[in-house]
Amino acid sequence: MGHMEYTEIYYLIESIMVMKQTTLNLGGKLFSLENAAVMGIVNVTPDSFYAGSRVGEETKFRNRIKQIISEGGTMVDIGAYSSRPGAADISPAEEMERLRPGLKILRDEFPGLPVSVDTFRADIAAACVEEYNVAMINDISGGQIDPKMFETVARLNVPYILMHMRGTPETMQQFTEYKDIAVDVLDYFIQKTTRLRELGVKDIVLDPGFGFSKTTLQNYELMARMDEITRILPLPLLVGISRKSMIYKLFDSTPQEALNGTTALNTYSLLHGADILRVHDVREAVECVRIVGLLKKGEQLKDPSHYKIGNNH
Repeated sequence: MGHMEYTEIYYLIESIMVMKQTTLNLGGKLFSLENAAVMGIVNVTPDSFYAGSRVGEETKFRNRIKQIISEGGTMVDIGAYSSRPGAADISPAEEMERLRPGLKILRDEFPGLPVSVDTFRADIAAACVEEYNVAMINDISGGQIDPKMFETVARLNVPYILMHMRGTPETMQQFTEYKDIAVDVLDYFIQKTTRLRELGVKDIVLDPGFGFSKTTLQNYELMARMDEITRILPLPLLVGISRKSMIYKLFDSTPQEALNGTTALNTYSLLHGADILRVHDVREAVECVRIVGLLKKGEQLKDPSHYKIGNNH
């Protein structure tokens, strides 16, 4: 099928696919996305782009999980392979070795907390689910780096976070030419979700892949047009823009100075269909979710007496 044919087909059935999926089956329990979920990032890597998310020894790891929960996070995403451009490649054995201590803590001490593992390797995904009861797989490559990933996720029967990226973390910024970025990303999602459905994957979460094989301006255009994607594919949407270069490069600053920009974009994302925010700063994201939730209920809450001039309550 050609570039536009997939999109045209899905426009035809748009009237049928009107109800957006609002639940995920995480570890045999139905997880509601009626209110957006906040996913706390835990990197067990020595070279993550944001130093504040790196967690090494077990005590620090345990404290990070407790912090995520206490600040209102409802799921965690643990990764051992840095996707930072220029990051060192590591073997599957080393990736699993980095993951094991944290996964054991999560399984044994936080059994009710849904855990996602950030990996593009099918064998790692299988080991994490089978040995540590991981509830979801987050694959930045959309099955492109490891062709076994789709079949593996189908066999494991866990939700799959499908991210848009071209190339690999090392080469992705060489592939930033698009005819129309929103349409191209949508076509990618349609092709991938079609294959996943054929294999029997029930729960698919879409991640537009902000910062991956996209220029700064393309990231903003794609965010401004997220509605075009979810209108055609009414699946849960994950947005991960926490402290990314699309924010701090605008101001010639650093990831450490990018919290305000992160909050602004998280707010916009929630107003335009985000169901999961993947973040370093959980408390601030939880506040966004609560505030935007009230804004969305504004029509129900509207009372003219609340808006009288001089009424500051």
